[in-house]
Amino acid sequence: MADIEKKIDEANWQCVERIMESHPVLIDIDHAINVIPRMEERMVLHSGPPLSRGWDEMVGPMKGAVIGAMIYEGWARSEAEAVELIKRGEIKFDSTANHDAAAPMAGIVTPSMPAFVVRNKTYGNFAYCNVNEGLGKALRFGANDAQVIARLHWIEKTLMPALKVVLSEGEIDLKELIEASLHRGDECHNRNKTVSLLFLSEILPRLLRSNLDRNQVAEVVDFIRGNPHFFLNLSIPSSKSSLDAANNIEYSTVVTGLCTNGVNFGMRVSGIGDRWITAPSVHARGKYFPGFKEGDDAPVLGDSYYSEPAGIGGFAMAAAPAIVSFIGGEPDLGIKTTLEMYKITVTEHKYFKIANLGYRGTPLGIDIRKVLRTGILPVINTGMAHKDPGIGQVGAGIIRLPMELFKKAQAEFENRYGIKIV
Repeated sequence: MADIEKKIDEANWQCVERIMESHPVLIDIDHAINVIPRMEERMVLHSGPPLSRGWDEMVGPMKGAVIGAMIYEGWARSEAEAVELIKRGEIKFDSTANHDAAAPMAGIVTPSMPAFVVRNKTYGNFAYCNVNEGLGKALRFGANDAQVIARLHWIEKTLMPALKVVLSEGEIDLKELIEASLHRGDECHNRNKTVSLLFLSEILPRLLRSNLDRNQVAEVVDFIRGNPHFFLNLSIPSSKSSLDAANNIEYSTVVTGLCTNGVNFGMRVSGIGDRWITAPSVHARGKYFPGFKEGDDAPVLGDSYYSEPAGIGGFAMAAAPAIVSFIGGEPDLGIKTTLEMYKITVTEHKYFKIANLGYRGTPLGIDIRKVLRTGILPVINTGMAHKDPGIGQVGAGIIRLPMELFKKAQAEFENRYGIKIV
């Protein structure tokens, strides 16, 4: 048994080293169909693990986002037309995970949508993500009115060309921006205020040097400055590209993927490979926006949960004292949560540091053995979408991952290797 434990520990260290040494950079933005692998016309990608029954299985906010995306694409003019096309089998659904992509909440990506291209410089793999629209009424929360559609067109027609010009001057270092923002009050999942402004400061000189129309530059600056979650859609592919580089390490019990489609959570464990282990999704507990209450929200959904296994988000909440005002809870919630997460992880991040913990590295490498032995479940902080299509965000909060995921992972790992890990 001691030899097996040593073998697993060595594999886990190799896994977290690959996560830590990954170096994600933003290199391009383009229409999804031009950059996302295996993207097709009339294809809709959704967050989380694959849904076996597609549309029929989707939760309300995801259905609302699909309808909005189809209207945005010009495939339909109304909800009724969109649903009819779906029923006729003219729309193909697939998981973002099957295309090296990720997107928050409903996670809907269609061919015309702009997609960020993130490259892991260390290992050469890529990850892709759509552009963050902002809080409240947004497609990713299931909203799909005229204002939402108009904003999507503005992102495609005004923001994307400007950012493409910016990136023609060279890559933008996402890892460096995340490191810096953790020292300045962000945890880069539910709090991205500082890092979004750091990103803006990085691109502003390039915008001013460009031949872009002055009004276009002003619109781009106003949009990013006014969207405190802009960088979320860059931290997600940054995390995903780092985790993907650490997958498929024999004997490793480290989690290398987390996402949910509102029906099921999906979890990947490095030593098990690319297969998604699933368990039913859950509801968040947190702070509701004015006018909404408990029971209004759908089960949590989205690909932004790649954040926590990569050492940011809920695992780095001690770095973001102000996060409590957004997700609810006591003032010391962040510190308590981060300290607890050290008990179920392999190591402390070499580069992501928390100033008010004496520059201690963030907890990194969720070890399924430690979760099973301690009973401590990983914490994720998340947005909450209304359960019905077309309404949007109702609040933000936190969840604990279902223990069922870890018990299933244990069974699969033990069956694969013929050993006991707990």
